[in-house]
Amino acid sequence: MELKVIAYARNGHTDKFGIPRQSREESPILTRIVFEPEYNVREALRGIEGYSHLWLLWGFSEAPMENWSPTVRPPRLGGNKRMGVFATRSPFRPNPIGLSSVRLLKVDEGELIVSGADVLDGTPVYDIKPYLSFSDSHPDALNGFAEDTADYRLQLANGDLLVANGVPESVARDVAYILCQDPRPAYQNDPFREYKMDYDGWKVSFRVGSDSRVYILSLTRDVDKF
Repeated sequence: MELKVIAYARNGHTDKFGIPRQSREESPILTRIVFEPEYNVREALRGIEGYSHLWLLWGFSEAPMENWSPTVRPPRLGGNKRMGVFATRSPFRPNPIGLSSVRLLKVDEGELIVSGADVLDGTPVYDIKPYLSFSDSHPDALNGFAEDTADYRLQLANGDLLVANGVPESVARDVAYILCQDPRPAYQNDPFREYKMDYDGWKVSFRVGSDSRVYILSLTRDVDKF
């Protein structure tokens, strides 16, 4: 079976580092689903406004893999414990296909505006399906080894630096959310180590102290982005 790219995701995640590990309902990050000309047909979206959430099926385009492994090292387990690939959401799988539940905010001309997507800018989208609460929601579901990380959060110590350095309010909101989600690999916890990430034309340098607070160290604009 040959999968056809029907659309591409567009957002501020120009670097894999910092992308939320899962799609989350509370995420403020907006993503545009821009349809390819062949699928930019108004009739294909008829009735979609009636749904609050959608399923996106997409490709791990930046996770090349020649051979698959039956086990992987989930980041949230410190990167040193192996689990079966089918018991994880690792991008390194026999078929590098991702699945995300997102909130539909707006149907625009030739695109959808959604929130909560955990994808890189330019990610290929293979299909879109409506989320059905009566069949897709299971409040009593077990979360396996991911249970202990469901509500993990950090505190941002000096978030005021974002707006003070000229970061637009919407971008500042997104950066603060990403930092509080703790984008570091779980096996790296040096409180003096400096980490860097790119988001929507801004380069952010930060560290995470032993007090579980995020400290922004520097903010610079990527002049090529503006």
